[in-house]
Amino acid sequence: MARNSLGREIPDQWRGRILDPYMDPWSKKPEVLRATRPLVRRHPGDSKLLPSLRAALEKCELRDGMNISTHHHLRNGDLLLNLLVKELDAMGLKDMGIAASSVHAVHAEIIPYIRKGVITRIETGVNGLIGELVSKGELKCDIIVRSHGGRARSLVTGEVEVDAAFIAAPCCDLTGNMNGVLGPSACGSLGYAYTDARYAKKVIAVTDNLVPFPAAPISISQSDVDYVVQIESLGDPKKIVSTTTRITRDPAGLLIAKYASEVIEASGLLKDGFSFQTGSGGTSLAVADNVRRKMSEGKIKGSFGCGGITGYFVDMLEAGFFETLFDVQCFDLRAVESIRKNAGHREISADLYASPFNRGCVANMLDAVILGATEVDVNFNVNVNTESSGYLLHNTGGHCDVAAGAKLAIVVAPSMRGRLPIVRDSVTTVTTPGETVDVIVTERGICVADKHEDLKKELRRRNLPVKDIHQFHEEITRITGKPRPVEFEDDIVALIEYRDGSIIDVVRRVKE
Repeated sequence: MARNSLGREIPDQWRGRILDPYMDPWSKKPEVLRATRPLVRRHPGDSKLLPSLRAALEKCELRDGMNISTHHHLRNGDLLLNLLVKELDAMGLKDMGIAASSVHAVHAEIIPYIRKGVITRIETGVNGLIGELVSKGELKCDIIVRSHGGRARSLVTGEVEVDAAFIAAPCCDLTGNMNGVLGPSACGSLGYAYTDARYAKKVIAVTDNLVPFPAAPISISQSDVDYVVQIESLGDPKKIVSTTTRITRDPAGLLIAKYASEVIEASGLLKDGFSFQTGSGGTSLAVADNVRRKMSEGKIKGSFGCGGITGYFVDMLEAGFFETLFDVQCFDLRAVESIRKNAGHREISADLYASPFNRGCVANMLDAVILGATEVDVNFNVNVNTESSGYLLHNTGGHCDVAAGAKLAIVVAPSMRGRLPIVRDSVTTVTTPGETVDVIVTERGICVADKHEDLKKELRRRNLPVKDIHQFHEEITRITGKPRPVEFEDDIVALIEYRDGSIIDVVRRVKE
């Protein structure tokens, strides 16, 4: 065992892989060439169309131990991953890996197949029941949690080999040209599938909306697609969009949003050319609303908004507050409509968005980003993967990616959740290292990292409630009491991989 630079104990190896402990956000360099995929030859008249998912799986010549991938733009409306795992079982395959861009609650249907040994590892973030059962030791499945940029990096470098990528294509033609903006399962951007299409050994477009050649617009080209399969439905459109795209009405959330927007203004970054990212939660959108008002009052013209895009950012684009939206995933139908018709609303890959080894990483161009947390600690480390129960319930998303890239990374969270303090001595799990986090904003105070003394002074000048994070921790725990530490077994059930491939933390089995 070794300790990484944050003091987290990391095994020397795990499931045969030699592990590289996290040291810092910047020093690790790529040590391999860009991965490649096999070339093929197609003759005039060759058809890519196959009659079923089973036929596609057979064409890919999958064997025990291989990896498949899907993307998560359909979120809890996705049917494809569940259908694929059932077919893998029917084919008698075992020890298969899922290298999807994310596994959501809807994918709890694959739990029986994990128990049977059809699926033995998940090379991505997990949300919901699968992670909880693995944390309890009730389900055996090795999990490596990666950020969006980290996952893209792992495919580009070949650290994760995808033997067959199945891309849910809401609109597709016979050659595999596809987009996500048309059809009954329209989800908007296909940004997380771009990297799979380029680097997977086999790429299968799966559609419920087969259109005449050429499909237009083209998000992913026929040149990257091996086969096309038409199925009855890709998913439930009612569950494809996010449900967290409304501004909060909670007084505490609104106060947090007010403070966060004041922090951005006080930083001096809110000027012409300003670039910005928020999440889709109610408080994050309230921050965006406050920022929009300040931009309007100051007649400020921003450069771009980024990340997962909501209708609120679309409104800001159309009102002229931003020149461009860089969209890796659409969170609501307003965003889906916008990316279909607005030239300033640009679809981008997860690799371009957030990979630390991409020459043009958009995250590095961000001025300010608003992020959430399940916990933070007195060293500004942030946890978004596990709850205070210790259960692995959430993926990383782009959290650590944009925190590292942005000039100002602001974490917004209530001071307490369920009578538990948000600020801890030490977080249960480190997702994002404190050295990349600049400000923590709660309804009871603002904690600013010591490296931003000028910002602290400016916030105090504005009579905002700036507090030392250690004092703030003591203040909140006097109200809540000190929480009882979660007890863990020695068994490691998941690795938390930092965006560069080093291991920033592990998740151990919770002692019941």
